[in-house]
Amino acid sequence: MSPRAILHRVPARHPGDAAAVAALFDQGLLHPAEIVAILGKTEGNGCVNDFTRAYAVEALGHMLAARLGQSLEQVLARVAMVMSGGTEGGLSPHFLVLAIRQEAAAPNPQGALAIGTAFTPEFLPEELGRLPQIHATATAIQAAMAQAGITNPADVHYVQVKCPLLTSDRIAAARARGQTVATEDTYHSMGLSRGASALGVALALGELPASALSNAVIGADWSLHSGRASCSAGVELTRNEIVVLGNSPDWAGDLAIAHAVMQDAIDLPAVHQALAAAGLPGTGQLSAAARENLVAVLAKAEPATTGRIRGNRHIMLDDSDINATRHARALVGGVIAAAVGRTDLFVSGGAEHQGPDGGGPVAIIARRPTPP
Repeated sequence: MSPRAILHRVPARHPGDAAAVAALFDQGLLHPAEIVAILGKTEGNGCVNDFTRAYAVEALGHMLAARLGQSLEQVLARVAMVMSGGTEGGLSPHFLVLAIRQEAAAPNPQGALAIGTAFTPEFLPEELGRLPQIHATATAIQAAMAQAGITNPADVHYVQVKCPLLTSDRIAAARARGQTVATEDTYHSMGLSRGASALGVALALGELPASALSNAVIGADWSLHSGRASCSAGVELTRNEIVVLGNSPDWAGDLAIAHAVMQDAIDLPAVHQALAAAGLPGTGQLSAAARENLVAVLAKAEPATTGRIRGNRHIMLDDSDINATRHARALVGGVIAAAVGRTDLFVSGGAEHQGPDGGGPVAIIARRPTPP
């Protein structure tokens, strides 16, 4: 018996639409107990008050609870629900359903997609955006790697983290206990939480030493980053939920993952590099036949803090009407869509310490032929 990773990409008509996921069960393609994580792109604003994320978690959680005969709390304690708000531009709302099945099949010696999940303890408000969040995230990632049977950090290609943010109530609770928080700007807290989580990824994967990390560098020193971290903040949780995606020769199946790092928002060659590494054509736009083997695209988007892209001024950070991360998602989503010929892409905004300033990691999950 070997573990096999299963991934289904399904559309969402609205944030509370669990019908396409439920149809996977009705069609016999999945059993609810096999699901370990659901990643979703919902059509909210991606900011502090984006409740489409919580709406999706509630809808999916209640549907799974009914199917499994469990409580909502039992489902959410086991299944990582990573909802990323914001489908600006041409991005299409969708869910990525990740499952693990034990099969009487030989493992793939080339390496097949391996999945591990883990959760940190609940964070106190004063721990967000600070060293405790970094270290707790790193510990949880190591646990997820162990669950996936991945011993070499080089075999990890993407770490998806859903992390909390500060609200006025959480800030008040910390203050009432005589504690300070990293920031009293609730929107800024999203970036600090994402940044601390990303540095936790870098620490766990050996991209950065512990000696390089401190409270002072979080959200300040952009030279410190992970090339494999994707962190999304939301109001709907108070812990970090982690999904590690890599390749392992101990897993069966025809899915594999590869990644590259976009150096800026229009780094199309990096997208082609990731496609080629996943066994897909790495030039032009994928043909209809090649798109059949493209299972998922995951990427981060961030406006460059310099205010420029290859020397030209951008206004993403100056727009008072539309948040900068919303601009960035639309821009990066368009670049990737042009390469792959699809718009149901998991492009997440806010890439603090996730790739270089203005850039970010991009990962491709694809089907490839299994050896005879």
